This record gives sequence, structure tokens and C-alpha cells, in this order.
Amino acid sequence: MIKTLEIHNKFGVNVRKRDKIVLWPVYFDSTKNRSEGRKVPKRLATPSPKLDVIQKAIEQTGLKLEVVPGAARPNAPWQKTGFIVTTKKGPKTQIIYRIAKELQRLRVQT
Repeated sequence: MIKTLEIHNKFGVNVRKRDKIVLWPVYFDSTKNRSEGRKVPKRLATPSPKLDVIQKAIEQTGLKLEVVPGAARPNAPWQKTGFIVTTKKGPKTQIIYRIAKELQRLRVQT
């Protein structure tokens, strides 16, 4: 049996759970390249997505989430973009792609 450590960051969010994943806005940002942290292809990316828009997209996919505003990625401490912790229902890559497609759909609607 594999045990996971329960580590809480300074925002009080448990980030070492097997059933949760952390999503940063840069994962979906078309203005960033892959080496800067984008995880989806340009065709699925959105220019400078905000946390509230990503939150709507995640809610549309039916996943539970927790928003942590004002947090910075370790490799970009000057950018306080915040992040979202969501339930893990399948591989992280598939979840990210599903959210990216939903972000595109929301963008077309507005």
C-alpha cells in the first residue's frame, strides 16, 4: 500500500493528495510557450486566461474545485496568478485537455 504525505502549503491547501491535482492558469495560456509552462497545444490554448474563467470551465466539466488566489508558481514567483485544486478523475493530461476545450467553448459563447 502506498502512503502519501499530507503537506499543506502556506495557503492551507493539501497539495499531496492522490485524488487532487493543481491547475495553474499558465497551463492554458496561448501567450506562453511549452518551456514557460503551457501544457496544451496552441489550438486549444486561450490568451491569458483568468482564474474565474478557468473556474467556470472546471465547473462545467463537473469536477469539484478549490480556488487559491494570489499564489505564485515556484518558477515564476513574481506572477501571483493563483491556482485551482480539483478532483482527479483520470489522468491529469486528459483533465487539462478537457478543461482547455471547455475554455474554448466558453470563449466562443462570449
